[in-house]
Amino acid sequence: MHKMLDKHRCRELIPIFLDMIKQLKNSPFKALKALGKTLFAWKEEIARMWRFTKSNGIAEGFHRKMKLIQRRAYGFRNFENYRTRVKVLCG
Repeated sequence: MHKMLDKHRCRELIPIFLDMIKQLKNSPFKALKALGKTLFAWKEEIARMWRFTKSNGIAEGFHRKMKLIQRRAYGFRNFENYRTRVKVLCG
C-alpha cells in the first residue's frame, strides 16, 4: 500500500487487507496465527495510518533531544539555561 491513499482507493484495498488477515488467522503455523490476531486487533489503526499523513514523529524527536540534553547536563540548576539549550538544539 502507498501512503496518502485517497479514501476511494482505501475502500478498495480494505477487503484485500481483511482477507490477508483472515488467511493469517487460519494458518497452521502458530506464529502466523498470532500475527493475524494482532493485525485484526489493530486493523482500524493500521487503516488510519495509511489513509492519513499526520504523525507525532516530529514531537517525539524533540522530546528525545530534550531528554538527551537533560542526561548530558546531569540536571540543570537554572531552568532558563535548560530552556535556552533546548531552543538552540531544537531550533
